[in-house]
Amino acid sequence: MIDVGGWSPEPVEAAEVIDAAPSAALAGLLDVEPPGEELPPLWHWLHFLERPAQRELGPDGHPMAGHFLPPIPDRRRMFAGGRFRVREPLRVGDTVTRRAELASTAVKQGRSGEMFFVTVRHTFLRDGAEIAVEEQDLVYRSGDAASRPPEVSFEAPDVRTPWTLPVTADPVLLFRFSALTYNAHRIHYDETYATEVEGHGGLVVHGPLLAILCLELPRRAGLKVTELSFRARRPVYARHPFAAAGSPDGELSIEAPAGVTAMTATFTAG
Repeated sequence: MIDVGGWSPEPVEAAEVIDAAPSAALAGLLDVEPPGEELPPLWHWLHFLERPAQRELGPDGHPMAGHFLPPIPDRRRMFAGGRFRVREPLRVGDTVTRRAELASTAVKQGRSGEMFFVTVRHTFLRDGAEIAVEEQDLVYRSGDAASRPPEVSFEAPDVRTPWTLPVTADPVLLFRFSALTYNAHRIHYDETYATEVEGHGGLVVHGPLLAILCLELPRRAGLKVTELSFRARRPVYARHPFAAAGSPDGELSIEAPAGVTAMTATFTAG
């Protein structure tokens, strides 16, 4: 049974001057022009990065301990989704303060056993005024993963929506996104570890990358997103064709092979 005792981390703050280089690098990865001075929603994930020492990493490449990492033995982490609301965009050259706090925790029963859900809230401030709020939902479980990787399909999904962005994420793309976000989790670059230790069907496409790809649809349509909610439902694997799909009515998704909807999202444009 998962027991974290009285774990209740205090809020922490960090300040950063928003640099243009990370957005230019992400634009290159997406094969688009850099966005200019205003960061598109979710592109702040390339900022406020944690850079632990090598000795602080665990066998999975994640830090063994951290301010918002629950004290669970043999901890395995999954990105579950989140919400984002923006009043004013983060801009290149701004000094922005991010206040991080534990918003909620819950223990739930899943197919693989007990899971510990953690929601961390990030409030972004410029000159003391709130400009954006993000909540990240993360899931942790303890113990061994499935011993047999699932069967996966290489058939391109049949997507018929007004907006479609087909993608096949190869290992190079995953490596570049890991580098941009300073993410050393081995499921994104070590295929033997991903399949034989964590029980995946291949290298895992980052959940945050899927969310950013969803947001590319309204962004490329010229809409300015003010609110977003998304939920990761199934993993997407490298070399398997998938598509970001959506429409101007505010519905977005990631459609994977074999009729699998890997992520669902809704947005509001201002």
